[in-house]
Amino acid sequence: MSARADDLRGVFRRHARGIALTFALLLITLLAGTGLLGLAGHFLTAAALAGSAAIGFNFFGPSAGIRAFTFARILSRYAEKLVGHDVTLGLARDLRVWFFRRALPLAPLGLGRYRVGDLLARLVADIEAVDGLLVRALGPLLALAAVLLLGIAVAFWLLPSAGMLLALAFCLIAVATPWAIQAGARALENERAEARARLRYAVLEGLEGASDLAALEAVDGWLERIDADAAALAAQERRRKRRLAYGVLVHGLLAALLLPLLAWLLFAAVDAGRLHAPAAGGLFFMTLALLEAAAGIGLAWQAGQAARASARRLQDVAMQVPETGEPEQPVPVPASGTLVLENVVFGWPGEHRRLLDGIDLSLAPGRRIAIRGDSGAGKSSLLALLLRLRDPVEGRLRYGGEDLRGFRGADWHARLAWLPQEAPVFAGSVRENLQLGAPGADDARLWQALAQVRLDTLVRGWKDGLDGWIGESGATLSAGQARRLALARALLRDAPLLLLDEPTEGLDQDTADALMRDIAEAAADRSVLIITHAPLPAGSVHETYRLIDGRLWPEPA
Repeated sequence: MSARADDLRGVFRRHARGIALTFALLLITLLAGTGLLGLAGHFLTAAALAGSAAIGFNFFGPSAGIRAFTFARILSRYAEKLVGHDVTLGLARDLRVWFFRRALPLAPLGLGRYRVGDLLARLVADIEAVDGLLVRALGPLLALAAVLLLGIAVAFWLLPSAGMLLALAFCLIAVATPWAIQAGARALENERAEARARLRYAVLEGLEGASDLAALEAVDGWLERIDADAAALAAQERRRKRRLAYGVLVHGLLAALLLPLLAWLLFAAVDAGRLHAPAAGGLFFMTLALLEAAAGIGLAWQAGQAARASARRLQDVAMQVPETGEPEQPVPVPASGTLVLENVVFGWPGEHRRLLDGIDLSLAPGRRIAIRGDSGAGKSSLLALLLRLRDPVEGRLRYGGEDLRGFRGADWHARLAWLPQEAPVFAGSVRENLQLGAPGADDARLWQALAQVRLDTLVRGWKDGLDGWIGESGATLSAGQARRLALARALLRDAPLLLLDEPTEGLDQDTADALMRDIAEAAADRSVLIITHAPLPAGSVHETYRLIDGRLWPEPA
């Protein structure tokens, strides 16, 4: 997919037909409303002048036109809401898919500078602002512009001086109303989006750490912070409404000047015989309809500014370039092979220290290797290279004789089963959590995986078994049980390479030793790389290395 097709505008282009239809329906609704009021003014004026004894006055033609405009407005309004909201929901869906697709290649390292709550605010509030751009801002403004031009043209046809007055008045409204709102609007919308994000992630982090806050008697401090963030957001909302009120005031003042001037022109034209009184009444009522429609300029303009600020926040994340690019001509990943690291050197950008300094390692099918090291020794950096979240500064990594940089990211990841140090357990059933690793796995395979991590007895004891509910982040499980469930999910994945980061974290020593022996048996002919601090039972791995000063040193068996 080209970069142009995968940007924010590309998402809107995919809905171009629905957007055009929504705009057309908005336009029909405004035209019907304006025509209805104009025709009603013409009819009422003509009827009042004709009187009850008038002979030959056509009551039926205008009344039929009024009914036609009424039904057209009702139907177009209904269709516009139906189509517009359908397009908006489609945009919301595709924007979230787009955001996830663009952001996931950056995780976990490229998104490390963002807090989870901040990303959640972008995913929810910012996308909500952007997906409403059509029905709240762009569509109304374009439809209004078209109706105003048509109304001014009608006024010119009936009375040129009235047309010039309307053109001047609506040009002033179109310029002055956004101007009254615009002063500081960009900074205000950015600050409002940031304040909304701060409040959202402050609440989220407080809920996630509620037990720690209670244990440390820090709940009051957290609540004070929430109150301060909420007050800051409320202040931004008040400023925003004040700017909108300024726009409404400008519109009202200009309308108050326009209507008396227009009435004077119309009375003068009727008195001079240059315009029939019913036409003058219709023109005056049409102007009222146009002014009512123009009252939405301020709100639509403000919604557009909010959408622009939110779009910038989304693009700040989603349009980042991943550290590892995709090859122009990818090579297929071998079904199996030996993973080889040759003189690998790596350091994080901006740091002079080499976390990995000349690493050589060979991991053949069926071999199990453990790597130890102190915190900060470079174990996570090594995993980042193996996952192709980063590329080495020097040296290369090969699998089955092919350089990893020649593989598509998705193809390489299909060969990996990875257990991260903080593997998530999702709200859902045991079955749903396990089938993330193997969507097509039947019950027999699921029970086998649970048995391999010594979790089958627990799950069999539940009333619903595999359909037993697991709370968010594994709330119904102990830390060790959640860890074993995540490991079972990794073992279920049919991949030749198994990368385990602290697989026995949270387990007592006897359970950890038994689990490592079970992993050795379950791995069979897979290649297994284990990052661990814990001592391993004899026979669970073939080789053990310690990572010191960027180099691997073998440890005695």
